[in-house]
Amino acid sequence: MDPRKYNIYFHTHTISGIIIAALLYVIFFAGSFSFFKESITAWQKGRVTGSEQVTADYNHLMDSLSTKYNLVGRNFDFYLLKQGQGTYVNMSESQDTTISKPKPAGEKKGRGRGRRRGGDEDSAYFLYSFAEKAPSSYADGYDMGEFLYRLHFLAPLNQIPINIGTPFGYLLAGIVSFLFLFALITGLFLHWDKIKTNFFLFRPLSKWKTVWTDMHTALGVIGFPFQFVFAVTGVILIVNFVLVTPFSKLLYDGNSEKIYEELQYSKNIKVDYTYSALQGEFDMNAFVAKWEQKWKGSKISRIYIRNYKDASMHVGIEAKPDSKVAFAGSGYALEEIASGKVLAEKSPIEDGNYIDGVKSLIYHLHFGDFGGRPLQIVFFTLGLMGCLVIISGIMIWLVARDKNNVPAYKRKFNFWASNFFLAGCLSMLPVTAFTFIALKFVPVINQSVVYQLYFYSWLVLGVYLMVLRNLALMNKHVLILSILLCLGVPIANGIGTGMWMWSSLSRGAHDIFFIDALFLVLSLGCLFAYLKVRKQAKPFKIFGKK
Repeated sequence: MDPRKYNIYFHTHTISGIIIAALLYVIFFAGSFSFFKESITAWQKGRVTGSEQVTADYNHLMDSLSTKYNLVGRNFDFYLLKQGQGTYVNMSESQDTTISKPKPAGEKKGRGRGRRRGGDEDSAYFLYSFAEKAPSSYADGYDMGEFLYRLHFLAPLNQIPINIGTPFGYLLAGIVSFLFLFALITGLFLHWDKIKTNFFLFRPLSKWKTVWTDMHTALGVIGFPFQFVFAVTGVILIVNFVLVTPFSKLLYDGNSEKIYEELQYSKNIKVDYTYSALQGEFDMNAFVAKWEQKWKGSKISRIYIRNYKDASMHVGIEAKPDSKVAFAGSGYALEEIASGKVLAEKSPIEDGNYIDGVKSLIYHLHFGDFGGRPLQIVFFTLGLMGCLVIISGIMIWLVARDKNNVPAYKRKFNFWASNFFLAGCLSMLPVTAFTFIALKFVPVINQSVVYQLYFYSWLVLGVYLMVLRNLALMNKHVLILSILLCLGVPIANGIGTGMWMWSSLSRGAHDIFFIDALFLVLSLGCLFAYLKVRKQAKPFKIFGKK
């Protein structure tokens, strides 16, 4: 390769990689566990989702809401959970001005995720459990599965009060994904000439720089297709507003709602309110069952109600096909309840279009939801391999700059930068296991509790590891903590709920058993790594100290 091109690729790869290293590790680590989001939720709440079929009773939901609110004239959006255990409900204020509460002067209209139910608000956003037949606010229904899923696109950083026109965490995750593309492509170009001869080359008994280089190269090249797919799909899913904005201004006169509707991200159902009562009762269970029967092989994903119990009442319903039946597709129907007339209909299986194909490809590849548990395990493993690539990249960067001809102040900065990165990254596994254990014993679980348990323990352990100022010792301490805490997850579940691994398996609680087994395997993997490190690892020197 031409030396000039090599230097361009090398410096682009190194600089982009170092800038995003820590955040990219968080994204990969949390994202790997996010493949098991529903299983983690079932484990935390003790739900035997494998053997208990939960019936979605929408009539009971509406009846329970009617005891607290006057529902006439309201709009409802239902966002159903994948396993059918519940739904998020977005309820507007009534279109009937004789019922809706007037807002104080100066107060802006609108609803936000996480608002508390009831209070002085006439609208509401909450999570409803079909199993427990009880509502809870978004914050009160928060769990570890939701936390890890949202952490993988840095959603907690949205709470930082930085006003840049878009949530700060999402924008940062998009920038990281975009820079990750540079690092991937330039990294592949760097190793292209030796990609065949060095594909499986690994020399664990050589000097440290060789060990880290071989690990970084081998795992990076093997996992390249997976990482590239996630970088591309991550950019599209996180920063799609950046991609859409120019087209909305050029082709839609700045009407972003219209372009999102045509891209099938949202439905803009506008119905004039008539102030006339709907004749007869609306059976929502029967309505949903009718479309489930008509769209066999699909699953209802969203329901829209407009002008509830008014003569103008319309109900829309969306569905996604089972990936085994149709890889791409989306269904939609809109019905006028008073007349029973179907105003719009699109089959999720038979009427797939180009937009369905592109969106389904992006979503399925990113979330790994089309191959069942085996594919999720493969994606999880490849995600953790990405974490190892990041760690080895940091070590290559440090070892390459630990030379006598490098000024002392630069070497000191390089070491502390690496010390900070590694402490934050390596501490994530024991902190995650600790939070799983703690959630089995705390009396109340909500978003605030999950945040405090995870972030405070992460801060304490990260500071402790940085204070060690010894990368080899840091690695050993992390492995010991990971062995004990990962082993403690199934033990804590058994003590806290009585669902030991053998009992959960016999009861058909496959999700609960899987999470316990996953942490047991992680504990054994850390034990194996610790034994190897203790016997074979060479002391890493920095500033002449071991």
